[in-house]
Amino acid sequence: MENHKKGYFGRYGGQYVPEMLMPALLELEAAYAEAKANASFWKELDQCLRNYVGRPTPLYRAAKLSAARGGDRGDSGPRIYLKREDLAHTGAHKINNTLGQVLLAKYMGKKEIIAETGAGQHGVATATAAALFGMSCRVYMGIKDIERQQQNVKRMQLLGADVIPVHQGSQTLKDAINEALRDWVTNVRQTHYVMGSVVGPHPYPNMVRDFQSVIGREARAQILEQEGRLPDMLIACVGGGSNAMGLFSPFFDADVCLVGVEAAGEGLYTGHHSATLSKGEEGVLHGTFSLLLQDEHGQVLEAHSVAPGLDYPGVGPEHANLKTVGKADYVSVTDEEALEAVMTLSRSEGIIPALESAHAVAHVLKILPDLPRSHCVIINLSGRGDKDLNIITDHLEGRI
Repeated sequence: MENHKKGYFGRYGGQYVPEMLMPALLELEAAYAEAKANASFWKELDQCLRNYVGRPTPLYRAAKLSAARGGDRGDSGPRIYLKREDLAHTGAHKINNTLGQVLLAKYMGKKEIIAETGAGQHGVATATAAALFGMSCRVYMGIKDIERQQQNVKRMQLLGADVIPVHQGSQTLKDAINEALRDWVTNVRQTHYVMGSVVGPHPYPNMVRDFQSVIGREARAQILEQEGRLPDMLIACVGGGSNAMGLFSPFFDADVCLVGVEAAGEGLYTGHHSATLSKGEEGVLHGTFSLLLQDEHGQVLEAHSVAPGLDYPGVGPEHANLKTVGKADYVSVTDEEALEAVMTLSRSEGIIPALESAHAVAHVLKILPDLPRSHCVIINLSGRGDKDLNIITDHLEGRI
């Protein structure tokens, strides 16, 4: 999906950063290129993923979820599978990337780790990896996200991380990234910034995609074992886009429909949403040229979603390119639809999904009655819902 120009996917990507940050990006690019060719690096990472994270995560056929909307018509009906990233250590896909990046930082001789977090899962995963490899860790988090993700804040602190509240701007993920980048510029010699998604300047979109591609590689082997063929459709939620890119990228060579599900929030025409690929325009955010939510003056708009990890006003440049070239389709799901999907999956399968993942589930529930009987669909269940219980119960009061 890349073009000949370094760090670009079609016309999206690049390195739009202050000059003082370029040496750090060039150092990181060189270190990652060296690590990619280093068998010892991948052997150590593979051992961590297997023995510490618990990979491979299961690919589970959710027959009762399908039946809940009249989709499962026996063995001849559409077959819905969940890639259970919620069962990975720390409860989400984020650990795949943080272990890779913190291990790379170790190879680079760095001593300190910086990260940002929205829903808290990336922060927890980064704090976990930093503790594992014996490094100090600072995590920037918007004060609004701190208030609604107290459980994850306490987890990060227990793991030894310093959680730094961000009061600027929208007080959510966008502003946490801004503060983390400022910290990195100031302390670049001894620190590594662990970007949490396939966003930011090159080489982050490539590197995070590569570390998350373990999801799709496993899913591809697992579905071939269980079904004897590749799926017809892959579905994943998209905020910055790392879990979706991790699932999609190992299937780029196959005739498989790729569907990313964004947060429509209160509705696409209310102005309270995070549907960057549906409503965004081209611009620069956090060091990369991609699509983002902005006003007529080019000012970045505040994003909204009931899912803390989806309220980001930008998206990874590779996703922007996939949409442009027609390789992937992008749709959106409202807060209410996502909350209903949480309840449906919880009661049909005994699995409480993260609100982010519930967006992907909700889209499948909408299209399920119209899917061909022969269809096979994989949903990336990117995280578990423990962190969201307060939000879920507040919104579904009276229905639980």
